[in-house]
Amino acid sequence: MNDPKPDTKARQPARGRRRAGGREAKRAARTASRAQRVPYITRSILPYEVLGEEGLQQIEANADTILEEIGIEFRDDAEALSMWRDAGADVEGQLVRFPRGLCRQLVTATAPSIYTQHARNPANSVKIGGDHLVMVPAYGPPFVRDLEGGRRYATIEDFRNFVKLSYSSDSLHHSGGTVCEPVDLPVNKRHLDMVYSHIKYSDKAFMGSVTAPERAQDSVDMAKIAFGADFIDPQTGNEKTVLTSLINANSPMTFDDTMLGAAKVYARNNQATVISPFILAGAMSPVTVAGTAAQILAEALAGMAFVQLVRPGAPVVFGTFASSVSMQSGAPTFGTPEPSLVMYIAAALARRLGVPFRSGGGLCGSKLPDAQAAYESANTLQSAALAGVNFMLHTAGWLEGGLVMGYEKFMLDADQAGMIAVLLKGVDMSENGQALSALREVGPGKHFLGCEHTQANFETAFYRSSLADNNSFEQWEAEGQQDAAMRANRLWKQALADYTEPAIDPAVDEELLAFVQKRKQETPDASY
Repeated sequence: MNDPKPDTKARQPARGRRRAGGREAKRAARTASRAQRVPYITRSILPYEVLGEEGLQQIEANADTILEEIGIEFRDDAEALSMWRDAGADVEGQLVRFPRGLCRQLVTATAPSIYTQHARNPANSVKIGGDHLVMVPAYGPPFVRDLEGGRRYATIEDFRNFVKLSYSSDSLHHSGGTVCEPVDLPVNKRHLDMVYSHIKYSDKAFMGSVTAPERAQDSVDMAKIAFGADFIDPQTGNEKTVLTSLINANSPMTFDDTMLGAAKVYARNNQATVISPFILAGAMSPVTVAGTAAQILAEALAGMAFVQLVRPGAPVVFGTFASSVSMQSGAPTFGTPEPSLVMYIAAALARRLGVPFRSGGGLCGSKLPDAQAAYESANTLQSAALAGVNFMLHTAGWLEGGLVMGYEKFMLDADQAGMIAVLLKGVDMSENGQALSALREVGPGKHFLGCEHTQANFETAFYRSSLADNNSFEQWEAEGQQDAAMRANRLWKQALADYTEPAIDPAVDEELLAFVQKRKQETPDASY
C-alpha cells in the first residue's frame, strides 16, 4: 500500500492559495459548458486502413476455412447445437462446422448496421455503428487504486464512485458495466446492486450482467422497471434496445454455456450484445497478425450468427480484445504495434460485414498511472480512434492489464478521450475555419494574439486539458509541484464532491429496490 501523500496545499504560499479561486472559476466554466456536450461522437475523418482489398479478402477466406474445416465449440448448450443443426451446420458432439459463407449470410441478412441504445435520459441515448463513437469506462477489474489507499479490493462504494465519475464526465458517453468488481458482495447477488447503481446514480446508457443467464434476465427485468411503458417502441411493438452487454468468446474457438445463455436472454429481449473474442496473441491465437485476425473474424462471425438464429435483427457488435504476450515471460503486453494492426484489420472487416465494431481503450500493463501507463494507453486510444471503433470499451481507468481500476488513471484517460473527440471532428473548413479575415488583418511580420478573429475564437480554438500543467516553473512550484497523478487525485475528489444525482421517479426507485430485495431473498448464497 502506498504511503499517504503529504498535504502540499497547507504549505502553499498565499499566492498559490489565491490562485485556487481561479481554478474553481475555470472548473465552473467547464461545468457550465456541459450543456453543449454531445451524447456520442460522430467522426468526420476517414478510418485508417492497413490492408487493401486483396489482403482483407484473404483473411475473410481464411476465417471461412476455420469455420468450415476446424469449427467452433458450443459447449454444454444442447439448444444452441440444435439450432445450428437446423440451420444446416455440421454438429459433431459440441463441435460445429459451418458451410462456407453460412455465418456471414446470417449476419448480413438481419443484423443492423447502426442501432440506438436508449438511455433513461433520452438526451444521453447513443448511436452505435456507422460513423459514431461511444466511449465507455473500463470493465471488470477486481481491484482499485488511488494515491492514498494504494491497491485494494474493490467495494460497492468504489463501484458507485466510478458510476458517478462516468456520469459526470463530458468525454465518456456511457455508464459501462462492471466498472469494478465489488468483492464485498456475494458473487451471485452483486449484479443486482451493480445494475441498480447504474440506474440510480446515472442516466446514461449502461451494460447488463453476463455471468449467468438468470443474471442477464435480472438485468433485463430491472431495465423494464426503469423504463416502464417506454421500454416498448410504440411504432414497432418491439422492445427498445436499452442494454449493450459483453459476450466473450472463450478463445480459441469456443463459446461456453454461460456466455451462450446470457446471449440468448439478451437476444430474445432485443437487447444488444458485443460478441468479442478475447485474445492474447501467442497464447490464445497464432503469433502472427494475419492468423490472429482470421481467428477473431471466425469467432465473431459464429457468435453474431448465433444471435441472429436466436432472434433475427437483434443488435450485435463485432468485438475484439486483442493483445499479445511476452514470449519471454508469458505476461500480457499492451500498447505494442501488433495488436494495433489487428485492430485496424478487424475494424475494416466489421465495416465490410456492415456491423458496429468494438475494441480499444486506455490499455496498459503498468501498475501505476506513470509514463508506461501513459504511452501504452495513448497508443491503444489513438489506434482505436483512427481504426474506426464504434464502442470503445475500457476507455478510462484501466491499470495492471485490467486487474485494477485507477481513480487517477480514470481522470487522465477521460482527459485523453476529450482530445480524441476533437481529433475526430476533423478540420473546420467553414469561412471562420479558413481564417482569411485574420490573415488579412494581421499581415506579414505581426502576431495573431490580439486580432479580431483570435478574440472571437480563443475560448474554443484549442482543446484545453483539465489536467495538463502548462504554467511556468515558478507557478507550478508555488502551487505544490504536483505531477499529473496528484492533479488527477484532486480532480476526481472534486468531481465526486460536486456530483448531483440525476432525477428518478421515486415510485420507480422503490420498485427497483423491492425487486433487488426479492431476488436476493430468492437467491441462496453461493461462491459462484
